[in-house]
Amino acid sequence: MDHRPDQRDQIRDFFATRRAKLTPEQVGLPTSGRRRVPGLRREEVAVLAGVSTEWYTRLEKGHISGVSEEVLDAVAQALRLDQDERTYLFDLARAARPARHTPSRRKDVQIPPRVQWLLDSMTMSAAFVRNGRQDIVAGNALARALHAPVFDSPTTARHGHANLARYIFLDPGAHRFFTDWDAAAVATAALLRAEAGREPHDRALRELVGELSTLSAEFRSQWAAHNVRIRHDGTKRLWHPQVGDLELTYQSLDLPMTNRTVYDLTIYTAEPDTTSEDRLKLLASLTATRPHETHPTNRPR
Repeated sequence: MDHRPDQRDQIRDFFATRRAKLTPEQVGLPTSGRRRVPGLRREEVAVLAGVSTEWYTRLEKGHISGVSEEVLDAVAQALRLDQDERTYLFDLARAARPARHTPSRRKDVQIPPRVQWLLDSMTMSAAFVRNGRQDIVAGNALARALHAPVFDSPTTARHGHANLARYIFLDPGAHRFFTDWDAAAVATAALLRAEAGREPHDRALRELVGELSTLSAEFRSQWAAHNVRIRHDGTKRLWHPQVGDLELTYQSLDLPMTNRTVYDLTIYTAEPDTTSEDRLKLLASLTATRPHETHPTNRPR
């Protein structure tokens, strides 16, 4: 095999954690005797996927290079993977294929002025752009005000740029800012896991994961769960030091820059005629009336 051992580990851990989440009853298989480990056995997954136990065992050990999409799809169905997990599996398979040349990671690029103009035009929504490593690379005034605890965090000062994953797992203040901190932690680790599948050669990402794994027991636990998230939308509850509790809806959209670079545009807004809308309007007015503040701006790395 020509892909690195840590990639084989990702494949092994992903299959093992997905198996552990399923029971024979869930997939229509008979239950026989006491089980030493939770979830499905390898041979049961093999039966469901229509392949031999030996072949599936090799696949779970990381020998995924050259496996056809049809077979991967059968395994995905057997493990009942959701769309994000299926995408991640195919990303792992693509990364495992022998490369004719040294693979390069997707390069970060400068955010063009037109994107900043777009962000600045959204005066009643907090809008920002981040990369797959969860670096905030651009944002409008309301996004900077809303995420002031992130920008003002020692984790931002130490590295010179705001990174949501570092803030969530390394700054104790994140537990106050994110009212549902556990949900934020799960989602952030899952987003990083999906990015690791897409961009296995991103050295900065590997260094970030190493840093978080070393310094945060919570991150180590979430990383070991091997959850994957690509789509990012829903409701988020925050506590802001200036305006108090906020319940905001958010939607993330792909923002392609080049054929190798895709950023994520995230927009936070409040439901009309709610207390959260009133408080978000107050924060917007406070932002508009105070002197312009310059927050750390991330540069392509």
